[in-house]
Amino acid sequence: MSDRFPPGFLWGAATSAYQIEGAVAEGGRTPSIWDTFSHTPGRTDGGDTGDVAVDHYHRMREDVALMAEMGLTAYRFSVSWSRVQPTGRGPAVQLGLDFYRRLVDELLDHGIQPALTLYHWDLPQELEDAGGWPARDTAHRFAEYAALVGSALGDRVEHWITLNEPWCSAFLGYASGVHAPGRTEPAASLRAAHHLNLAHGEATSALRAALPARDQIAVSLNSAVVRPLSPDPADLAAVRRIDDLANGIFHGPMLHGAYPANLFADTASVTDWSFVQDGDLRAIQQPLDALGLNYYTTSLVSAADPDTADARADGHGASAHSPWPGATSVAFHQPPGERTAMGWTIDPSGLYDLLLRYTKEAPGLPLLITENGAACEDGPAPDGSVHDPDRIGYLHDHLATVRRAMEAGADVRGYYLWSLMDNFEWSFGYGKRFGAVYVDYATLERTPKSSARWYAELARTGELPRRPGA
Repeated sequence: MSDRFPPGFLWGAATSAYQIEGAVAEGGRTPSIWDTFSHTPGRTDGGDTGDVAVDHYHRMREDVALMAEMGLTAYRFSVSWSRVQPTGRGPAVQLGLDFYRRLVDELLDHGIQPALTLYHWDLPQELEDAGGWPARDTAHRFAEYAALVGSALGDRVEHWITLNEPWCSAFLGYASGVHAPGRTEPAASLRAAHHLNLAHGEATSALRAALPARDQIAVSLNSAVVRPLSPDPADLAAVRRIDDLANGIFHGPMLHGAYPANLFADTASVTDWSFVQDGDLRAIQQPLDALGLNYYTTSLVSAADPDTADARADGHGASAHSPWPGATSVAFHQPPGERTAMGWTIDPSGLYDLLLRYTKEAPGLPLLITENGAACEDGPAPDGSVHDPDRIGYLHDHLATVRRAMEAGADVRGYYLWSLMDNFEWSFGYGKRFGAVYVDYATLERTPKSSARWYAELARTGELPRRPGA
């Protein structure tokens, strides 16, 4: 197998607005659900918030210079809806758009392609107060927001992503409550999933109307790789049930115009799905130019016995409430193997399976790995340098798997490392570090880690550097 990637392959890194920007009350920005959630006692580790985060709002040019040093050819960022359209409705705030105009111009000046994500979990609080994603109107508001951003930046941004990981928005936000807005309402979580699908479809249509024909539209899904604990038919049935809730509930409508055949029956005890209206599935199934996949680890499931009915080693945070509505018959297990600082098992083979699955699921649709990376226990050495061989090993093995999948027929066009730099890691606060750039949270000084230099060599040559210790 060749370790060389094809010319034109995108070498990127990714971030999200609330995790890095800070400046939460500047330029007309109003609170999002993550501002409210992080300021609620007990919701985040240490009571951490994104009020300052890593101050990217004021240090943007410095951060783009770091991207250029890393040899990035693409950068995936998200727009803060609350910064651009503070109430979630009405005209755009030009000060908010101006920040993203400056960012895009700075990226282009450094030869870095911007990849803009419209929604990375930070719903304007005013829209949550009106019902949030379980309310149908939120999908319509999102389409209007997409049109505003598309009209403002479509002349310079060619790569667009509607939603990032709608599974997390729906089920961690509205079922288990470990993410904003922290609600624990299983029926509402399924309504939220449908309205996120509808938002994606309506936003895609709005972007098509606003963008030049050259621009490309995608969505980023955190599709799960679900494996059975044993070949027992009951465990295989558990896999199917979770696969429908993790994957089919989104890619079914988006790619095929239909929900999975068994999903409605599986969740009948939770909801009757009467919120799905005539025409919704046609609106959701819009042609895409690429499919973004976020991958970190695999899931291991079995049928639950009476003693383990609430077992949930699913890696999605501690809560007395499950993010899997209608799946009390399924137990989750920790997959064997080495783990990252998040407790997630390291398994590059899952990425191979995921890429080949979607090669069959959506033939002819190019794939992008829009997130992949590892949280490690990083810290500066006495000389100030930061060495992270564990992260380099993780990246090497996953990228080698990407190359193997490409040789098996997967049309992968780019890879976005998560994350460009250490940042606010949602409910984990500042305790988990995913970045290729180390951030001293006291001074906000940035220090590229060994992985940043390793990745820069890969981006420069297109050839996978040696694994540490190899």
